Amino acid sequence: MAEERETQTPLLHNSPSSSAPEIQRYIEDEILPYLPSELPESENHVVLSSSPSVPLKNQRLFSLDVFRGLTIALMILVDDAGGAFPSINHSPWFGVTIADFVMPFFLFIVGVSIGLKVDNKSTATKKVIIRVIKLFLLGIFLQGGFFHGRKTLTYGVDVEKIRWLGVLQRISIGYLLASVSEIWLVKGLVVDTPFAFMRKYCIQWMVTVLLCIIYICLLYGLKVPSWEYELHGANSALLPSNLQTVQCEVRGSLDPPCNSVGFIDRLLLGENHLYQRPVYRRAKECSVNSPDYGPLPANSPGWCLAPFDPEGILSSLMAAVTCFVGLHFGQIIAHFKDHWQRIFLWSVSAFSLLISGYVLLILGMPLSKPLYTLSYMCITAGASGVIFTIIFYLVDVKHFKKPVILLQWMGMNALLIYALAACEIFSIALQGFYWGSPENNLVDGTESFFQDVLNSKNWGTLAFVLLEILFWGLVAGLLHMKRIYVKL
Repeated sequence: MAEERETQTPLLHNSPSSSAPEIQRYIEDEILPYLPSELPESENHVVLSSSPSVPLKNQRLFSLDVFRGLTIALMILVDDAGGAFPSINHSPWFGVTIADFVMPFFLFIVGVSIGLKVDNKSTATKKVIIRVIKLFLLGIFLQGGFFHGRKTLTYGVDVEKIRWLGVLQRISIGYLLASVSEIWLVKGLVVDTPFAFMRKYCIQWMVTVLLCIIYICLLYGLKVPSWEYELHGANSALLPSNLQTVQCEVRGSLDPPCNSVGFIDRLLLGENHLYQRPVYRRAKECSVNSPDYGPLPANSPGWCLAPFDPEGILSSLMAAVTCFVGLHFGQIIAHFKDHWQRIFLWSVSAFSLLISGYVLLILGMPLSKPLYTLSYMCITAGASGVIFTIIFYLVDVKHFKKPVILLQWMGMNALLIYALAACEIFSIALQGFYWGSPENNLVDGTESFFQDVLNSKNWGTLAFVLLEILFWGLVAGLLHMKRIYVKL
């Protein structure tokens, strides 16, 4: 990562008068950080021009910044206040809550930000791969277990138990698949009709359908054998035996213990490298305080303490489809100049996904964020499209910008805020300075102050989290004024 001064570059210009062979179009802001400038028509794709005859404009697609900032703020809210209000925390397994929309929002934004048309496909692919590697390694550093969290003033990780997958790793996978398809699978056609638009991207859409088919076949077709796992640390005192056996021998199960998503991860990654505190520990079978974490109920099943990675290998294939949906929205920006034309096409796409998701739900495919089921993908991607369309209309069409300026600033430096706030690096560092005992620190002290003032632990926590979001909005604003943006 590095701090960089803002470099203003125009977005994808699709005018027939442009000299396309002289223009190398390559996105520089596809993952979480600041999105560079745009043309007056509100294009969102970046062009790095090798031709001095192509003018540089100093405008940008504000709606994408606002949506990115909203997603970061929402992530902080559900992560830090979800314990106080379990109803906004991730669903224990089936169903969706507000927290379950955060990851699809990020993936959708990544897709919108990708827009590639390059003269040298090999060079563009190399740049994409390098960026994917950097993002994947950063994800391991932030979520692999090296940082132990706010309540523990220790750090370090046993490499035999490091977590390989996580939020940034999933984003990097989706970005890789969508970007490579944009480089190699898009036909070199001039888009002058809707039919030409379909022909240009038909192979890319076929890849999207293929990903869905592969996911469905593996999810429902693999036979999951019975398996064992070993309890570690404090968990070993919760059950009579450290070695637990989970009986499966089933095919097509979507329940926590015997699904194909977990089976593939255990097979390829090993149980020690999976997330050790999965959401199903808040399910009724595994917690007396469900939908919150709590003690195990009497006669709880043996799989309650088993590891499971919510950003697993198989589920990441379906998650990548959300990137392709966002990419489709970005392609509409590139080829259709009229705002109302874009809004119409986006609305048709988004509501088609929502309807498809509900049809799949009625047909028996449940909504599950940990499994990233097809129904879940359709509904969350459709919701992403609807929200992005609304924000685009308010911010970029009606210029309703001042009330959302904090979100825009956060969206410009979202990667920094994700690392420092959502991954708690900043709060962990602050807690290292205390008086008397580790509990007496600025972070916990401020939260306790709000809890005392409001005479409620839950509402005090919420007030503290809202203050935290405001703080990071102001920090992002200060960085924006200094023209400083952090990206990979």
